[in-house]
Amino acid sequence: MGKMKTINNESFLMKVLKRIGLERNAWSLRRLYCPVDKKAFVLEVGSGGNPYARSNVLLDAYEETRERHWAPLVYDRPTVIGFVEKLPFPDKSFDFVIASHVLEHSSDPAKFLSELQRVAKAGYIEVPDAFMERVNPYRDHRLEVTVRDGELIIRKKSGWMEEPSTVELYEERVKQLLTRELIPRHPFSFHVRFYWEGKIPFRIVNPDTDSTWEAPASVCEGNNIPRGDGLGIRNAVLEFMRKHCSQNERNKKITVSELLKCPECSAGDLTLESESLVCQECKRSYSVNNGIPMMYS
Repeated sequence: MGKMKTINNESFLMKVLKRIGLERNAWSLRRLYCPVDKKAFVLEVGSGGNPYARSNVLLDAYEETRERHWAPLVYDRPTVIGFVEKLPFPDKSFDFVIASHVLEHSSDPAKFLSELQRVAKAGYIEVPDAFMERVNPYRDHRLEVTVRDGELIIRKKSGWMEEPSTVELYEERVKQLLTRELIPRHPFSFHVRFYWEGKIPFRIVNPDTDSTWEAPASVCEGNNIPRGDGLGIRNAVLEFMRKHCSQNERNKKITVSELLKCPECSAGDLTLESESLVCQECKRSYSVNNGIPMMYS
């Protein structure tokens, strides 16, 4: 495994673009930035339809889900289906773990973060800032997250919309200005970008709140943030760069089944039998679909 460098939260090019007023472009480039050396082994959880170029192994909870707006799952490198709260990997299997826009979907943030720091030595967490989640809530988001004094401050939501009257005022008075002008121009100010090493400092202000509520089935147009013109072009560029910046040859040599442990009993003795991985300790069986292990029971 590679040695972790001193964490720098932005690439040189990102810093230059921000200085000359091209913050939107700098924001797009963050998905190509990972502050580790070439030898580092990188996991990405909640990888979805646009994984980071540097990730060696991908994990997502679902092949298809509304929570990522039905974007198809990308599995262009070793991929596992499983839950972050029960990661199917041994302790310190990875040098670095990326969790971008996935923590806010968890109803058990303590377990989520505990698992990240169990399987990796360091990592990166990105979420919408708590301010935006309060005034512009998403129906599948269960947490409000911000940072104070180098610590993640987490508030569990008791429902998808915490303050309807505040949301109504926001939508009536400032939504168009905020989502079409301020956020696209200053995206860093409306998101949490948090690097950690060794241990994740966090505090849950209301740990007893139940955030396991069922998300509303109907689409609420009020919480959608316009993505702006040129999204297709930016996505095409990012896809091209992802393909050419990824460690493709290295990733092809990874046998994902050899990385896994049973998420239920934690045993590492998994045997491939037909189209399933079978834990030799607890005898649980996990299906393998098109080479992708489904690590949940």
